[in-house]
Amino acid sequence: MQDFVDGSAFNNEQGNRARKLFAAVVLAALDDAIADDKKYGNGPEQIARWARSRDGREVLTCAGIDPSERVVTGLMEFVGKGIRTSVALSREESERRHAAQAEAA
Repeated sequence: MQDFVDGSAFNNEQGNRARKLFAAVVLAALDDAIADDKKYGNGPEQIARWARSRDGREVLTCAGIDPSERVVTGLMEFVGKGIRTSVALSREESERRHAAQAEAA
């Protein structure tokens, strides 16, 4: 019984690591699309094309993200804002957004 629990815990941990790896690939794709948007102006179309492709759907699924049209729309909106993922995920950016929302309310 103990071996089963240890094996299950190990498999779960491996699954979590794999999801994080694929999530990093999604973040890199977003950054690439943002760079394309700044350079060529076609970032949202690029991320939509990638997310709808077979590879994109596979990566999104492996990252634990449902590759639905709603997700594709959200990715396009994110790229359209032009904020790189490292900045968008930072604490300072989060605090700035919350302060802006509080001032607007």
